[in-house]
Parts: sequence; C-alpha cells; structure tokens
Amino acid sequence: MYPALAVLQALGDDANPVLWIGGEGGMEEDLVTRQNIPFKGIPAAGVHGVGFRTLPRNLWRLACGTFAARKIIRDFHPDVILFTGGYVAAPIAVASGSVPKLLYVPDIEPGMALKFLSHFADRIAVTIEESRIYFKSSKPVVVTGYPTRPDLAHWTAEDGRNQFGLTVDKPVLLVLGGSKGARSINQALQAILPRLLEITQVIHLTGMTNWTEIEKTKSHLPTGLQPDYHPFPYLHEEMGAALACANLVVARAGASALGEFPLFGLPAVLVPYPHAWRYQKVNADYLVRAGAAEMVPDAEMNTQLLPTLQRLLKDKDALSSMRQAMQIIATPDASLAIAKQLHDLVLPSASEGNRRENKPC
Repeated sequence: MYPALAVLQALGDDANPVLWIGGEGGMEEDLVTRQNIPFKGIPAAGVHGVGFRTLPRNLWRLACGTFAARKIIRDFHPDVILFTGGYVAAPIAVASGSVPKLLYVPDIEPGMALKFLSHFADRIAVTIEESRIYFKSSKPVVVTGYPTRPDLAHWTAEDGRNQFGLTVDKPVLLVLGGSKGARSINQALQAILPRLLEITQVIHLTGMTNWTEIEKTKSHLPTGLQPDYHPFPYLHEEMGAALACANLVVARAGASALGEFPLFGLPAVLVPYPHAWRYQKVNADYLVRAGAAEMVPDAEMNTQLLPTLQRLLKDKDALSSMRQAMQIIATPDASLAIAKQLHDLVLPSASEGNRRENKPC
C-alpha cells in the first residue's frame, strides 16, 4: 500500500483524477482516505494455502470481485493501472482488459499473487536487480528501487528526538512490533525491556492487539526507566521522525525494509516472519550480505535478541559501518522512476495534442 501512495505523491497533479481499488472491510480504506484519495472496495480473498472448506468461498469472492472491478473500471475508464501486489489485485487484472498495466514488485522474490499478476502486466518494475531472474517472459523489467513517501525524508534526527522527547545521552532503539505477524517481537521485547533500557531509549510500535498489555508493562517498569520507554500502537505522520532519530531498528523483513531503512541509513536487526514462505528471509539475506543488517531467527529471539542488541548498541564502529552500507542501497528517486514508467505506458496510446488526462487506477 505505501509504495503506491509514494508513487501517487510523485505523480502530483498528473494523478488527478485517481481511484484506489482495495479490499472491503480492511484498514486500507482508512489509511487511503486519510490521504484524500477516492477509494472503492471489492470482495477478494486468497486461494494459496487455504483449506478445502475455505477454497470454494474464496473463489466465489474472487469471482464477485471480478464483476465489481469490471463495473468500476468501466465507469472510471482509467488510462493506466498500477498494481503493487496482493490477492485483491487479481480481480482487477482479470477485469481490466486492454488498459495498460504496470506491476511493481516490492519484495525481492515475488509471491504467487505477483507472479499471477505479471502475466497481465505490460511492464514490471522491481526493487533490485536480483529480482529479474523471477520474470523470464519477454515483458520489460525495470529496476526502480523501493518507493518511499516524500514526507518521511522531511524529518531529521534532531526533529525526531524533539518529537518524542528523547535525550542525546543514550542511543535510540526503534522496535517495529505492530504488524499482524510481529506479536513474537513484542513478547521478546517485553521480556528484555528492563535490561535494554539501561543502555538505550526505546520507541516501540506495538499494534492495537497488545496495547493493554504493553501499557501494563510500562507501568511495572522501575520509575527511573519509564521515561526511556515510548510505546505507541501506531504512528502515521510521525513515522519519519521515529526512523530519523533511531540508531538501530528491530523489525520483520518485509519489503519496506528494502526502502525505508536505507533511506535513513538505519542499521537493522531483522527477524523474518517464519510463516511467510521465504520472502522475508530473501529480503533479510540481501541486507545481511550488504553489511547493512544482522538477522535473528524468530525461534531464537528469546536467547539471541538481547545479546545482539547489547553488542551493537555499544559498538559505534559497527553501527557506523552498517549505516554506510544501508545508505549505499538507498534509492530516494524510486517513486519518480515508477511514475515515469506509468507515463511511458500512457503516452504511446495517446493521440498527439489530444491526450486524455492521466488517470492511474
């Protein structure tokens, strides 16, 4: 979702009018409408890895989603469509006919939904060069980098510390435990929090599921350590502040790790989600090979997370080397590169001097 938002911001006025098609009943609609982007929801469901009892219902939802998408596309009449993955895109791909389509692949290795969508795309954009090997068709594959929202980069480390009331005498650890698959990160952090707070300040994104438990954890901390612990269920505009002021981050290895951490040169300890096939492991391996991150398996967090964090937070030279490695990976112009691909798809089909206004869907 965030890569598409970043591309829309890069398009600027050229993206009007625009329509976002997403899944019904999720948090996506709230996040998109917060940006004043028109949103239409359609039925959709995954089919990979579901049980036989669930499969017929999910196939029916996909069929309903295809009919709904066909009506939306007929009414909106887009000039170009941008896909960034997810099973909700499948009905749109099937229903979109000859409308030019660009697929952006955030993770290094595409999942089954993205591989399916690649058959409908006219052009494919990928985050790094290594992703080319997964697309053996004759369709153009362009390396653009991972698009990040322009508002993230407006923050400086000083701004971030001021935003959260942090001091300069202790490093800052950012822990991203707020996603659906990051509950084990929250639990591992809670177990080691008092010892961590002796050497660092912690910004902790927890998600809403564990929020009551997290509040209780903070109230039970020694009085002298409580000011250094800053938990939040979620951050919107302030996310850039947290990334900018952190010295180290603990997170899953989703696709955003390939863009947001490099943007800020932020060293990472990555804990790939163990139930997401191998996509996060592939992302983490890439950043580890680059010298920008270290990896802790999910099953070993209880024994390995604390010593890994203690070692890195005390080793300024190691963090400096990791920071430089992250900065080398950064592609701050990725949003503009993808926006250019959208323009290139529209321009060949437009008549000279009488082209319709671009309408990415």
